[in-house]
Amino acid sequence: MSSSDVGGYARSLRSTFSSFEALPIPTIAVIEGAALGGGLELALACDLRICGENAELGLPETSLAIIPGAGGTQRLPRIIGRSRAKELIFTGRRCGAAEAVTMGLANYCVPAGEAYQKALDIACEITQKGPMGIRMAKKAINEGAEVADMSSALAIEGECYEQLLYTQDRVEALAAFAEKRKPVYTGK
Repeated sequence: MSSSDVGGYARSLRSTFSSFEALPIPTIAVIEGAALGGGLELALACDLRICGENAELGLPETSLAIIPGAGGTQRLPRIIGRSRAKELIFTGRRCGAAEAVTMGLANYCVPAGEAYQKALDIACEITQKGPMGIRMAKKAINEGAEVADMSSALAIEGECYEQLLYTQDRVEALAAFAEKRKPVYTGK
């Protein structure tokens, strides 16, 4: 590809990954094997990352005299902190699944070949919760993390909470709790 073609491709990836990140529902990346460069950048756009123990993660672009161009320089520091992100990006160092969990880059490291099942288990656990509550929790976390001060972040949380007060799901949850049964959510 020409330099201009590469630039356009990187813009397209950034846009695609940002759209993925903006989905109102939880997203889970399953990493078995290598997630390097754009593969890791896609995983960073997900809410959760589950790795098989043989997974290898990294952003090696500086080895090619470029930088991660699909959101890696922005998402990685928000997930693992600036200093650690700088180390990984500046050096192009790869890390294994266990280290990824230790630094907060991945949520779980499971035996090789079992990451998909772990992701399904987590997804099933999430689907048992109130869908509107999950959507508002994701919105409150994502939007609150982007503002500079706690009072603004708490205002975002308050707005999200308020949207849930008069939902059918909230009424159902309270009734189910009182009746000692599992709630049946409708997403309304």
